[in-house]
Amino acid sequence: MIQISVIVPVFNEQDSLPELNNWISRVMHDHGFSYEIIFINDGSTDDSWDIISKLSELNPNVKAVNFTRNYGKSAALDMGFSKAKGEVVITMDADLQDSPDEIPGLYDMVTIDGYDIVSGWKKKRFDPISKTIPSKFFNGVTRWISGIKLHDFNCGLKAYKQKVVKNIHIYGEMHRYIPLIAKWNGFAKIGERVVEHRARKYGETKFGIERFLNGFLDLISVSFVNRYKKKPMHFFGLLGTISFSSGFLITIWLIFQKVYGLYLGTKVREITEQPLFFLALVALIVGVQLFLTGFLAEMMTSNNSKKADYNISGQINMND
Repeated sequence: MIQISVIVPVFNEQDSLPELNNWISRVMHDHGFSYEIIFINDGSTDDSWDIISKLSELNPNVKAVNFTRNYGKSAALDMGFSKAKGEVVITMDADLQDSPDEIPGLYDMVTIDGYDIVSGWKKKRFDPISKTIPSKFFNGVTRWISGIKLHDFNCGLKAYKQKVVKNIHIYGEMHRYIPLIAKWNGFAKIGERVVEHRARKYGETKFGIERFLNGFLDLISVSFVNRYKKKPMHFFGLLGTISFSSGFLITIWLIFQKVYGLYLGTKVREITEQPLFFLALVALIVGVQLFLTGFLAEMMTSNNSKKADYNISGQINMND
C-alpha cells in the first residue's frame, strides 16, 4: 500500500528536478513513508524529460508521463490524479518554491484530522508586488463567490484523500478551483495550512499577468457549469421565461392601446410602426430560443464526465 503519491507537473524545469527529487525522497525516508513521485512532463522544450528518465533509473519510486505538447497545468494534474495510487495525494510545483518538508504535516491533517482537502497558504511570499496584490484581490473574490474560506486558492501545494482525486475531473485552467469543484462533488471538509514559500532558485516564472484575467473567466465558467450542468433548464428556462413574458406583455399592451384608441375614436399609430413592437418581437424570439437551448442541454446532459484524452509519447513505471 502506497501511503503518499506526490504529483509534480513539469514545464521546462530541468535545473530544479534533481534537487526536488532528492528532497522529496529524503523527507519520505526520514518519516518512513511508502511513496511514489509522479512527474507529468507537460510538453517541456528543455531536457526535463531526459532528466526525469535518469531519475527513474536511480529511484524506482519515480514514475512519469510525457505529454507530446503543452496542455497546461490542469491537464497535467488530471493525468496525475488518474495515475496516483497513494492513500494521500500531494500536489506541488516543480520550481522548488514549494517545500517538501510540509508533506508530513499535510499528510497528518488528511489522515488524522480527517480533511478531504488541505490547501497550502503561502502567508509570507517571495513574489514581486505585481503578483501579490492581484493575487490577494483574486483570492478575495473567489472566497466571496465560492463560500470557501481559503486564503490562497492558487497554491500548488495541496493534499487530498485518494477518493477526492478519483471523483473529480479538471480541464482548461480549472486547477485553481479544485477545492470548489471538490465541494460541489460532496467533499466539503476543506482545511488550510500555512506553508513555507521559497524564492525561485532556477529559471523564471511561467505565468504572466494574464492568468488573473483568465482566472476570473474560469471562476465564472466553473461556477456556471457546476451549478447548472445537471439542470440547465433551470438557467435557460428562467431567462427564456423572463424574455418571452416581457415580449408577450408588451404585445398585449400594444394591442390594448390600438383597440382602446379605436374605441375612443382617436388616431393611434399602427402596431408595426411602433419601436416597442420590434422590441417585443425580439423578446419573444429570444425567449423561444432560450427554451429550446434548455431542452437541448437537458437532452445532452450526462451524469458522468468523460476523461479527456491526451497524446502521450512515453511513460515510466506505469502499470496501467
